[in-house]
Amino acid sequence: MLVLPGTSALSPFKTKALLKSVQQHVPEIQAIVAIFVHFIQPRNESSQLLLSDVTSNERNILDNLLKYGSKSNASSEAFSQILDNLNEIGSDKFVLIVPRPGTISPWSSKATNIAHVCNLKPHVERIERGTAYLFEMAATISSSLFQQKFPLLSHLLYDRMTQIPLFNVPDEEILFRHGNPAPLKTVPLFTDNEENVDILSAKEKLANGNKELGLALADDEIDYLVAAFVNDSELRRNPTDVELFMFAQVNSEHCRHKIFRAEWIIDGIKKKSSLFDMIKNTHKLHPERTISAYSDNAAVVQGFKATLFTPDRSSNWTYTLVPEDVHIVMKVETHNHPTPVSPFPGAATGSGGEIRDEGAVGQGSKPKAGLVGFSVSNLLIPGHVRPWETDFGKPAHVASALDIMLDGPIGSAAFNNEFGRPAIVGYFRSYAENVNKLNVERGETSDKNASNVDADNDKKVIRGYHKPIMIAGGVGTVRPMHVYKKPISPGAHIYVIGGPAMLIGLGGGAASSMASGSSSVHLDFASVQRDNAEMQRRCQQVIDTCTALGDNNPIQSIHDVGAGGLSNAIPELVHDSELGCRVRLRDIPNDDSGMSPMEIWCNESQERYVVAVAEKNVTLFAGICKRERCLYADIGVATEERKLVLVDSLLNNTPIDLSMDVLFGNPPRMTRNTSTIKPSYVEFDTSLRTYLGSLTDTQLILDDVANRLLRLPTVGSKAFLITIGDRSVTGLVVRDQMVGPWQVPVSDVAVTKLSYDMDAITGEAMSMGERSPIALISPAASARMAVGEAITNIAAANISDISHIKLSANWMCAANHDGEGAGLYAAVEAIGMGLCPDLGISIPVGKDSMSMKMRWVVAPLSLNITAVAPVIDIHKTLTPQLRSIDNTLLVLLDIACGRQRMGGSAITQVYNQIGNEAPDVDEPRVLKSAFNSMQTLRDQAQTRDDIILAYHDRSDGGLFTTVVEMAFAGRVGVNVDIQSITHNGDIIRALFNEELGIVIQIRESDWSKVVDTLTKNGFPKAHIHRIGTVNVTTQNITFANGDVALYTSSRAQLQRMWAETSFLMQSIRDNAQCAQEEYDSLLDNENPGIQYHLTFDPKDDVTLPLVASPSSRKPRVAILREQGVNGHLEMAHAFYVSGFTAVDVHMSDILNGKVSLDDFHGIAACGGFSYGDVLGAGSGWAKSILLHSNARNEFSKFFNRDDTFGLGVCNGCQFMSQLKELIPGAEDWPEFKRNKSEQYEARFTMVEICSPETKALNNTIDTSNSTQTQPSIFFAGMYSSRLPISVAHGEGRAEFSSPAQLDRLSSNNLISLRFVDNYGNPTEQYPFNPNGSPHGITGVQTPNGRFLAMMPHPERVLMKENNSWYPREANWGELGPWVRMFRNARVWVG
Repeated sequence: MLVLPGTSALSPFKTKALLKSVQQHVPEIQAIVAIFVHFIQPRNESSQLLLSDVTSNERNILDNLLKYGSKSNASSEAFSQILDNLNEIGSDKFVLIVPRPGTISPWSSKATNIAHVCNLKPHVERIERGTAYLFEMAATISSSLFQQKFPLLSHLLYDRMTQIPLFNVPDEEILFRHGNPAPLKTVPLFTDNEENVDILSAKEKLANGNKELGLALADDEIDYLVAAFVNDSELRRNPTDVELFMFAQVNSEHCRHKIFRAEWIIDGIKKKSSLFDMIKNTHKLHPERTISAYSDNAAVVQGFKATLFTPDRSSNWTYTLVPEDVHIVMKVETHNHPTPVSPFPGAATGSGGEIRDEGAVGQGSKPKAGLVGFSVSNLLIPGHVRPWETDFGKPAHVASALDIMLDGPIGSAAFNNEFGRPAIVGYFRSYAENVNKLNVERGETSDKNASNVDADNDKKVIRGYHKPIMIAGGVGTVRPMHVYKKPISPGAHIYVIGGPAMLIGLGGGAASSMASGSSSVHLDFASVQRDNAEMQRRCQQVIDTCTALGDNNPIQSIHDVGAGGLSNAIPELVHDSELGCRVRLRDIPNDDSGMSPMEIWCNESQERYVVAVAEKNVTLFAGICKRERCLYADIGVATEERKLVLVDSLLNNTPIDLSMDVLFGNPPRMTRNTSTIKPSYVEFDTSLRTYLGSLTDTQLILDDVANRLLRLPTVGSKAFLITIGDRSVTGLVVRDQMVGPWQVPVSDVAVTKLSYDMDAITGEAMSMGERSPIALISPAASARMAVGEAITNIAAANISDISHIKLSANWMCAANHDGEGAGLYAAVEAIGMGLCPDLGISIPVGKDSMSMKMRWVVAPLSLNITAVAPVIDIHKTLTPQLRSIDNTLLVLLDIACGRQRMGGSAITQVYNQIGNEAPDVDEPRVLKSAFNSMQTLRDQAQTRDDIILAYHDRSDGGLFTTVVEMAFAGRVGVNVDIQSITHNGDIIRALFNEELGIVIQIRESDWSKVVDTLTKNGFPKAHIHRIGTVNVTTQNITFANGDVALYTSSRAQLQRMWAETSFLMQSIRDNAQCAQEEYDSLLDNENPGIQYHLTFDPKDDVTLPLVASPSSRKPRVAILREQGVNGHLEMAHAFYVSGFTAVDVHMSDILNGKVSLDDFHGIAACGGFSYGDVLGAGSGWAKSILLHSNARNEFSKFFNRDDTFGLGVCNGCQFMSQLKELIPGAEDWPEFKRNKSEQYEARFTMVEICSPETKALNNTIDTSNSTQTQPSIFFAGMYSSRLPISVAHGEGRAEFSSPAQLDRLSSNNLISLRFVDNYGNPTEQYPFNPNGSPHGITGVQTPNGRFLAMMPHPERVLMKENNSWYPREANWGELGPWVRMFRNARVWVG
């Protein structure tokens, strides 16, 4: 093993932040330095010698690969000390953090892959990475004392679920373990020569095995298995651990939803319907427009006639548009494990698993846009603990709510970003309260299923989210011929594609089915997974290529590998076709030779799918996998005999030989016997005197409310959760969370365009609804309110009929806790048998997690509703941004019809109350009429915003929050008068109740029209209220009750309150200086916001003279892809609509000589995460060319021709900057390094197209030989334009080797694009410059103007509606301004 030092692992600000945290535990530590350390496992002894020789070519390649990271983070005296003494680690000064033995980090998988592509495969088995820390300590602390204190700070240095600390350099065996295969085990129900087995003894033995293996089997399942193995004449043998583990996963609550299928007895009365029956009732009554429900990995909803844009394999991968119906896939998953024990990988694999569900529908489908949400307990931010927050403690092995929200969202966002799925809607709730102290009359504990360890001391039971909710979901698309899985033909080959098996994620299905604390810490550790989104992207590319073949799709059936691993996926794959299978265990790709048969079969290694392929298509399928470099293996065949047989050729045994009827048989149906508990909570004092004492001044009272309410995470800004996620990838996003010229995160609806067809205006919409605190008062009301909130949110999209909305119902509950079972039944019944049928809405998909308890903390019954609907006109999406227009009104549509119940509201939470009256959906017809009216008013409009100017729902924080958020988005003032909605002088109820409602902005002149439309649709006129006006001259926000002034504040002051929690979280997690700059920018009342200053007319199509004839030859542009690239479709579309023939070119095609760049005029290097950005963003991609003779020659020739052009965007920009030794004139291009914020930045921000000082007249382009820099061929006619663009990257900061390099780049006029602030000035201020590049540099060109590298994404804002905001008066047609640069390239080619 070679041990090679790397660069600094921490930036200066990260080092400072870590030191501050460490000193709180061990103050004697005075300084910290950290570097990466690389461990290289050679193939053999000769490879060891070759790689150890610093003069060898192979060592030079290796050293070249391991040079990454920022030069600015380089050395210090301590840094040099680590380098000098690395091999002598063992003193008290050093700690080395490495991956847990037996695991392979995602970094290792990708780095090893790059090394193999760069000609090191014969010599390098694997590369792994650790982090070495050097601690400088006071002389008073001894080595032994530091060792004793290390556990106090260890949680700050590593994730103990996935890493371990060492105090010396490990032996090769620890990191690169090649153990002997662990044996197959059995549970000895039979002893030697025993024919008659004692059943009770057998049950006891199996019960012990159940506990030791963490199977979570119920008593009746143990009885079932004993009967199967002891009494069945065909079996009558000891079960193997593989069979038992498989049975437990396949039949876990997580996989089989036993509680939802159970028989219920409540208050002594046997119920007619199961929970699942009541959910399916909605589909039974309203099946229209649902194509597939309850039968696949996701539901399928009818879409519209649109197009498929895809490379055509039969025409050498040329992109084509195929007209056809495009149907909508919808799926939402909830996760309560392993996020609480390991937040980053837990949330990452939560998102990854749900994405696989969306991609494994029918014969293959395509994920498109996602959502993410979290519920946690009190954040307890150090130094900023809020008045309502109590620290209720937590089990030692789980993360705090703060840690979950610092790391979990990054994990989820990182997976979505790397896979290439925009996350464009979500929610965040924090809640923890001892509500028992608010209970007037304690209820009886009478749940027959209860296993409440605190039943004797119930006052200690807290209601909160120590066991958090991590929710991931989204929409995708599926071709009409692939909606349903084909019957698998006997003899079909069973493939596994994706990552190899590893000893991770073992028993996750069972672990997530247990209440935390009932399983051992060891089992929690074992069930932690690891993510590799780049591998999953490769799998998806295989699926996409197969589905593009239409009726010739080689995939007969596909299933994702999730809970239970292959032990669940393969049985389900063949069970759907009523077949069995014979599988070869040792053909399963496996990176841990020491794993037992049970571990290989049952581990939950992520990013895998199982696929059935007919014999005739085996060669085709294998070829597709090879092109995408997607790991694949033919592991077995489907058999007519309905038996699952797993053979082990290495150990020469049969770990599984089991009838499918035993595995999928009918274990006894669960019966739930429970009783209703109706708490009687203290009424909320809306005078607030109980909580604020003698305070009587209304302004001061409302000041206190606002200070608390707007800082509550559920109410406040979610910006810190949003800007970390790519919301523009695919180029099909129409509406994300950010709204208006000031990009305020207040949109509650997500909208995407259905297809790349320029003329199509249809799409899909998503929204969420959840009101879990209400469930503590009334579970039924909470469920109805969740549905109602989802509908009022999605109503901002243009949907033709409310019945077109489909819901995912995701239920989280501590089903065994007193009364929760009865509450769950009431909640399901409320929407399944009541509200949804009344509205004409169905629930074709959902999920449940029934173990929402962590010892003394029990989560409220939580229903997360996700609404999905087809959109008929994406142009008509409404936002909360108030328009700065004179004579406009704010109108409240009070769907609650005057009711103002306060229970479970945000204001009760911030005063440590719950209230005793639950808001509810009492009149579904009123909700329906409100929805219909919003659609009708848009149909009546002659322009996009002719009648409704702004739209927002009333929800968390009540009317007060609704109005101020609208003002934040529009940077205007508002004058609100609540007299018409105030009952008995109770202004708190009027302002802060959270009953369903809608606030719209309309013109004064449209008042009568709006009222008339509402009443014709059945909305009660008495509950249409004029509540205010928009003030376009100031940014003051005032509330009054008739003539009585109640409250006045400024927009800036309130928005700073609202943004403070997000700012604090961002300050802890990211660069605090950047967070402060963004927070302070809210104070600038003069900020004009995003603007378009264009020196050209976007609707002028400069290519028209060239494309007048449809038969005219189109120049070919290679859309370059490397593994991990995810932005190729939108790039191809940009060139396609601009008159090019776009061709999909994978780097495999160039490396193996199948494709030559001689055949192309242009290349476009796309955005994404090539090789997962390990070894530096774009670096692996570039080095795979620089270190490969054929590829290097291809690119060198291309760059030196005089008839070629090239564009690199984002990852493609990083890639091209590292190819600069091949690109004439690019020697002074910078490299692009980690953003200054040290965070992935997804923004919609302003850039200026720089005007070079050339002799070109009127921006005409002359590319003849000249020593003078030529204008960029992409920006002809666009110079000096300032306009917004999408940004989505983690490494976009331009870094120069010296000031002289920057000077040369500038003096040679090679800076083509730079960030500017909203005033139009070049800037380094965050977030206007999101990456910290000097002088705002974000695009560079070559002197001949033909090659351009830029970090922002013009291809993702190609269509007008892709722009998060644009002027309503813009008359551009369907395309936005950025299409001009692609058309310019077409003009240049001629």
